[in-house]
Amino acid sequence: MSKLLQLHDFGAPGAVSFEQLRTAATGCSSKGGTGKSSCGSAAGPNDLPPDVWEKVKNHPCYSEQAHHHFARMHVAVAPACNIQCNYCNRKYDCANESRPGVVSEKLTPEQAARKVVAVASTIPQMTVLGIAGPGDALANPAKTFKTFELVTEAAPDIKLCLSTNGLMLPDYVEQIAAMNVDHVTITINMVDPEVGAKIYPWIFYDHRRITGVEASKILSERQLLGLEMLTARGILVKVNSVMIPGINDKHLVEVNKAVKSRGAFLHNIMPLISEAEHGTAFGLSGQRGPTAQELKALQDACEGEMNMMRHCRQCRADAVGLLGEDRSAEFTTDKVMAMDVEYDLAGRQAYQAKVEAERDAIAAAKQRELATLADETATIKIQVAIATKGGGLINEHFGHAHEFQIYEVSTAGAKFVGHRRVDLYCEGGYASDAGIEPILKALNDCTAVLVAKIGMCPKDSLAGAGIEAVESYAFEYIEQSVIAYFKDYLERVGKSEIRHVARGDATIRQGAFIEA
Repeated sequence: MSKLLQLHDFGAPGAVSFEQLRTAATGCSSKGGTGKSSCGSAAGPNDLPPDVWEKVKNHPCYSEQAHHHFARMHVAVAPACNIQCNYCNRKYDCANESRPGVVSEKLTPEQAARKVVAVASTIPQMTVLGIAGPGDALANPAKTFKTFELVTEAAPDIKLCLSTNGLMLPDYVEQIAAMNVDHVTITINMVDPEVGAKIYPWIFYDHRRITGVEASKILSERQLLGLEMLTARGILVKVNSVMIPGINDKHLVEVNKAVKSRGAFLHNIMPLISEAEHGTAFGLSGQRGPTAQELKALQDACEGEMNMMRHCRQCRADAVGLLGEDRSAEFTTDKVMAMDVEYDLAGRQAYQAKVEAERDAIAAAKQRELATLADETATIKIQVAIATKGGGLINEHFGHAHEFQIYEVSTAGAKFVGHRRVDLYCEGGYASDAGIEPILKALNDCTAVLVAKIGMCPKDSLAGAGIEAVESYAFEYIEQSVIAYFKDYLERVGKSEIRHVARGDATIRQGAFIEA
């Protein structure tokens, strides 16, 4: 039994059980030991208690719906870290990589607070401030909490969020709760120290550096204790796990069960970023990352235990904007200090109310389209790629897409299952034959790609790879259009106009280099 459970004496007469406390705190009820929790990133207002829905509805990481409409920002005030991960290489003053641990500039709490106000005044859909490094938020507690304090004073409507490796989490849960931090992300890659020893070379704890299985045992115990303490206080917790083939990929099913039983709200299983050019230990040793279908299979297996977050972009520690975009270059310290900032709370609230109305319209359109599949009995499932700038719309030109969002669609409806980051096919009005090949590999498991517009050359290349390029749903709602396309697809299969074939696997390009 953990120290937390002993401390609260949940077994005493008349005491509330930990399970009751956890359920009340997170709104995650289960349908038995292997049932799926009734919450998750795809949940809507009818799926969650009102207080939980209020916490997640505008948070782009905790709500898959919200990520189409709302933005987040990270401030790089926490450079120090107290553990070493074989998949991490922190880089400062780096503008051309997009992955965790990378920043262009480190900030003081005062600079960070001004930047938050400047961004929120410019981008009304920015609803969440996160501190995710470039080290660990709780290895830099004074800077982290000072930043939260200043932001709360200047912009009280901004949600506060922190990410941590969990080593020091139990020591700061009370302070997190006192500052009204409603969302915490813990990276938990193992619950077996033997597995952990292959991931973590060392931790720094209790004034000493500890290595091997002992280090991973301490880290795991602290992570799980911190998770229990947070959920007991009603704080929503997302657990991040990095999928490392051959090391923890099969073990993550056990991690999933462990974090669900302790009240985690979401589980986000992310692919290892393993390109050698990033300079990580795993990258330099040749450790590969998962393929698209390997990642999806693990997420699907864990979804039987709890809902998964599948829309994570593994953001930089100074990212700004919608998930999948980064506007941090617009808000460097020099630019922010020169800006005439006026915080328009009423304007932000008006914008967000407009977004809520649009989300209602999107949900209604999806349900109307889904109703047309009510009599279908086909067992076919396909994946469809979407070119989008956001807003829940198919509104991006194929050649201008930095990424494609992937939906799995069947007679049960459309489900977001991931994204594929790519290099631009068109730059400066020009495209190359070589530029299409990585995109074909990234979309190889998709039957179609829905775009606002596409040229004949890439359209022919896609067709040659068995991928249909479709422009007829341009500027329409994504999920409604995906279902409509699937209905048409079934009709064509039924008429023998086309033949349904199983698609292959696809590549994931995480941590891609970006234009400086």
